[in-house]
Amino acid sequence: MYPLNRNRRLRSSSSMRSLLQEYRLTPNDFIVPLFVIEGNKLKEAIPSMPGYFRFSLDLLAAKAVSLWKQELKAILLFVKVPDNLKDNKGTEALNHNGLMQRAIKIVKDAVPDMIVITDIALDPYSSFGHDGIVEEGKILNDHSVKILSEMALSHAQAGADIVAPSDMMDGRVLAIRNQLEEANFHDTMIMSYSAKYASAFYGPFRDALDSAPGFGDKKTYQMDFGNREEALVETQLDIEEGADIVMVKPGLAYLDIIRDLKNKIHTPIAAYQVSGEYAMLKAAAAQGWLNHDQVMIEQLLCFKRAGAQLIATYFAEEAVKLI
Repeated sequence: MYPLNRNRRLRSSSSMRSLLQEYRLTPNDFIVPLFVIEGNKLKEAIPSMPGYFRFSLDLLAAKAVSLWKQELKAILLFVKVPDNLKDNKGTEALNHNGLMQRAIKIVKDAVPDMIVITDIALDPYSSFGHDGIVEEGKILNDHSVKILSEMALSHAQAGADIVAPSDMMDGRVLAIRNQLEEANFHDTMIMSYSAKYASAFYGPFRDALDSAPGFGDKKTYQMDFGNREEALVETQLDIEEGADIVMVKPGLAYLDIIRDLKNKIHTPIAAYQVSGEYAMLKAAAAQGWLNHDQVMIEQLLCFKRAGAQLIATYFAEEAVKLI
């Protein structure tokens, strides 16, 4: 009770504030998304993601080494598949010499201790741009799950440490876990996109991979952004099916979901600060409307405060220079 309690004493100086700060950022908090393309000596700018690039395989190793030197220990790989290799069967996704499989091997050869996480979804490989097999305008669940589980095994065989199903098909975590167990990949982890919402924040990412849906939308499998309780149901099911880490995507608009999960589960939680969130800050800062670095750190720290232990973010390299 005032004046016995004066809470401003706790904020009286920079040193005092640092001493009492509850949450902090370190390089160990970050997962770095990387976009990979075919070709040689290619570092392609992504117009809707200023300062972010696609890398050809020959530049990927050097990029991984650079990240490791910055104490960034985890990457999340995405591949931009040439149009001529896309179909409605996921054929290229299962190619043991495919772009993703080669990318995994290149990174692990360059930096053996780097944690390599791989995207498990069919949209980069699909002629329809959807996360599953399409039949008569519908995305098939069980047929898609079979291919996704085979895809995950292929990534594990190439050396992936963690496979990350981002498709939101029912039962895919259990199918992947069973596939990995049967092939003796007992230690390969699953980071499930457990609460992935049908969001408008994904636009720049789809530009980066040319993976926008060719028809309709993804609302029959990604979650309705008006729903909250459903996130807990989806997440608990994924944990029961064998997920080691669960993810909420997008991030900033879903901090309540992260906190809901943190209050209910003991499984590690990851947040994905998605491309639209990145692009908005870049655009505002370019206009001089926001202080880029201050807002970036504030946004990243809010994920920790909400309950996330890991943050997938395109800001990782910029952030580690400040913290």
